[in-house]
Amino acid sequence: MATFREEAAMSDHPNVHMRNQHEYTYRLPAPPRIAVPPPTLVSDMPGLVLSDSSGEELDMTFLKELDLEHIVHKNSLLEWAYERRRQAQMILPWLYLGPMMAAKDKAFLEREGITMALAVRAQPNSLVGAMQAASEVCLEVGSIEALTFYALTPKFPEATRMINTHVAKVRQHTLQTKGEATLGKVLVFCESGNEKSAAVVAAYLMETLNDFNHVRAMQICQAQRFCSNFDDTLKNILRSYWDIVGARRAIAASQYQTPHRNVQSNGHPQPDSLSPTLSSSKPKRSLEEMRDEDADMDSDVEASDALRFADRDVTPFQDR
Repeated sequence: MATFREEAAMSDHPNVHMRNQHEYTYRLPAPPRIAVPPPTLVSDMPGLVLSDSSGEELDMTFLKELDLEHIVHKNSLLEWAYERRRQAQMILPWLYLGPMMAAKDKAFLEREGITMALAVRAQPNSLVGAMQAASEVCLEVGSIEALTFYALTPKFPEATRMINTHVAKVRQHTLQTKGEATLGKVLVFCESGNEKSAAVVAAYLMETLNDFNHVRAMQICQAQRFCSNFDDTLKNILRSYWDIVGARRAIAASQYQTPHRNVQSNGHPQPDSLSPTLSSSKPKRSLEEMRDEDADMDSDVEASDALRFADRDVTPFQDR
């Protein structure tokens, strides 16, 4: 009976003067696919421009002195070798992405000047050997725990703060001791270096770079480390986190602009800032006024809905 219902739709009956507008599908609803352009020779890689640090607790404006123009690989498909998946690759001059084996490679850590190893692990007792090996070379070793991909979202800001704090601290220390500012370098790694750690690095790019959404962040990670694997779950997690990053920046921008709007150039408050004291004596709205406003609001909603669906054909069937 179920098969007959699926195969014989309403529009298939000869006595029904209707035909279906869209194809029938019986799969579970799913979010739309996120397409990430692969790194090729002909596609243009997005530019790397550091965002302003307004609203951030840590001043990272010194990173703008770095030249990020020519660090992105444009021919990863030709240069990439299968053996490189066991190595770590540079994403930014102060940020590397790699597997657990790279954290154990003391020669690599010393050669590249890695000063911090940040492990992305499922449990507190995992990747202990890699962290111990890295602690013999690096100045600092840290970790974030995320049992599943979905547990990564609240860890993204923590990882960004740990990376930026270490980079700034090493720069300040070398400036005071040697008289020359040297950035710290952070290696972010997990078991394979292709999933959880790649998502953390992509989230860091979204937070650190200017106008760098989730698609661009994943594209850069794959251009630098071609074996990075962002499945549909990670893509949707990063897309949701990009909305969070945009909301935080909007709030920080509004908070930064509010004091400047309330104070004139001579230092005296604007008349708008005095309005709260005057509005306290305003009488409350009556019940009739509230009803009138509700009626007007309902009419506006209906009009806006009509405009929203004006050019859409959402009817499931139409006449033959």
